[in-house]
Amino acid sequence: MPYMFGGLVVLNALMLGYYLFLKQPSPTQSVQQAKTDLVQPVEFSNSAVYIPPRIGTKE
Repeated sequence: MPYMFGGLVVLNALMLGYYLFLKQPSPTQSVQQAKTDLVQPVEFSNSAVYIPPRIGTKE
């Protein structure tokens, strides 16, 4: 019985190493779509002009 347990532990470690380090995940369609959406530039407007001054400052 201890040999079977040890074998299962070794097999589990080998499978974990394979899936973590050797096998590269294949991107799905939704992941590819999200990456193309992120590559596109995002519009940015500076709204710091509209922030009121801090309390106690004279402006």
